[in-house]
Amino acid sequence: MPAPELAAIAATASRRAPVPAALAAFLGDLTAALHPDRVSTLEAARLAASRDGAYLSPLLSAVLPERLADVVVRPADTAELLTAVRLAHAHRVPVVPRGRGTGNYAQAVPLAGGLVVDLTGADRVLEVGDGWIRAEAGATFVALEAAARRHGQEIAMLPTTVGSTIGGFLGGGAGGLGSIEHGWLWDGFVLALDVVTCPPGGAPLRVHGRGCLPYLHAYGVTGIIATATVRLAPARQRTAVLASFPAPDWAGATRAGQELLRLDPPPRLVSLDDATLIETYPADPALPSGRISLRAVVDAAAAPVVTQAITAHGGRVESIAADAVGYVSTLAFNHVTLRARKARPDLCHLQVGGEPLVSDPDAVRACLPGAMLHLDGLRTHLDAADPRRGRGFGGLLLSEFRDAATLYDGIDRLRDLGVHVIDPHTWELGGPALPGIRAAAVANDPLGLLNPGKLPAA
Repeated sequence: MPAPELAAIAATASRRAPVPAALAAFLGDLTAALHPDRVSTLEAARLAASRDGAYLSPLLSAVLPERLADVVVRPADTAELLTAVRLAHAHRVPVVPRGRGTGNYAQAVPLAGGLVVDLTGADRVLEVGDGWIRAEAGATFVALEAAARRHGQEIAMLPTTVGSTIGGFLGGGAGGLGSIEHGWLWDGFVLALDVVTCPPGGAPLRVHGRGCLPYLHAYGVTGIIATATVRLAPARQRTAVLASFPAPDWAGATRAGQELLRLDPPPRLVSLDDATLIETYPADPALPSGRISLRAVVDAAAAPVVTQAITAHGGRVESIAADAVGYVSTLAFNHVTLRARKARPDLCHLQVGGEPLVSDPDAVRACLPGAMLHLDGLRTHLDAADPRRGRGFGGLLLSEFRDAATLYDGIDRLRDLGVHVIDPHTWELGGPALPGIRAAAVANDPLGLLNPGKLPAA
C-alpha cells in the first residue's frame, strides 16, 4: 500500500488514543487489580512492546508512527487477561495483543497507543489428546512440539520461527512447516479457541471448527485469543536433504521439487532458491555458490527416493543429515527475507504464487529490478481423489527497493502475468476472510478498541 495511504490510516487510528485523564484512571485501576510486576509504564518496556518485524518492509518502516504503547501488561493467565481488557473497555483505552513480535505486517504496533497485552506470560500447555493439543496463547511452538512428541505426535503445522507463540501465529500467520500436507491456518488446523472480547463477559467466548475462522490472521481485531486447540499428527522421524542444481536450470530444480511434493507421506518442507539469493546466506558447503539450491525435510526412510529424484533431474545431493532439520527450516518462508536483508538491506519482498513461478520464471524476475525467487511447497488446494495433485509452490520475490512507484508497477506487471501477489507492505486486513472478520469485530468490539487501524473502514 502506498505510503500516503498508510500514513493517513495511522493518523486516523491515532485519534483513538486515550485522553490523559482516562489513561491515568485506567492505570490506577489496573495496578490495583493486578500484581505490580504484571504492569509496566517504563519506556524500555513500552518500546519493546510497540515494535515487531515490520522493519523487514522499507515502506512500513518509513510510515510507522513513533507513538509507543502507554501501558504494557503481561497477564499470567486468562483471568488476568479478562481483568485487563475489562478495565480497558471501561476507560475506553485501546488494546493491542502481542506474542513474541515476529509478525512482519505491523500487526502488533499500537497505532493509537493505549494498552499492549504481552501474552508470553500465559504459556502453559494445558492438555494433549489424540490428534489435538490445547495451550494458552503464550505457549511457544518449541514447547508445543515437545509436549506433542512426548505423546508420539507432532504439531501438524508450525512457523519457521519456532519460538513464536501459538496465539501470535494464529493471529498473524498463515502457513509453514507441514503446509504441504495440512494446508493453511484456515484448513482445519485450528479446532477450538477461547477468545476474550471487548467488553469481555464472565468467561472467554468459546468457538469451534469453522467458528474459529474470523479470529485467524485477524490481528486481534475480533478478540484476543486466550487459549487454542490445534491439530496434531502422528510423529515421524525426518531428515534434511540439501541439494543443488546448475544455474540457470530452474526447470530441472522445480521438476525435482514437484516430484518431492508428490511423495507419500509428504515432506514437511520443500524449498528452492535462485543462485543469486543463496549469495545472501551465510557461507555453507551444502549451499554451493553459483548453483540453485533445493532443500527438503522428508521422512528418513524416503532419503534414497529423494536422492534418486534429485539426480534424475540433473541435481546433486550436497548433504543428508537429521541434525540439519532445524537449520533447513530457517531457510524457508519469510525467514528468507530476514536472512537476505541482513546481507542486503536494499532488498524488498513480495509474497507470490501461481504457475508462472515455475513455468515462466524469467518473466517473473523481469518485473522488478534484480529480482530473485524463493519457493516453498504448499497444499494449494484439496483434491479428494488424489491429494498429491493439490500440492504446488508459492513463495517470495525479493528485489532491489528503489521506490514505491517501482514496486507497485512491478506488482501490476506480475498480476498481468497471472502471478498471485499478496502485498506484505500494509497492516490493513484484507482478502476473502475480511467480511467474516468485519462482522465478528462489530459483534465483539462495538467501540472499536481492539487494535485500531488494522481493520479497513466498511
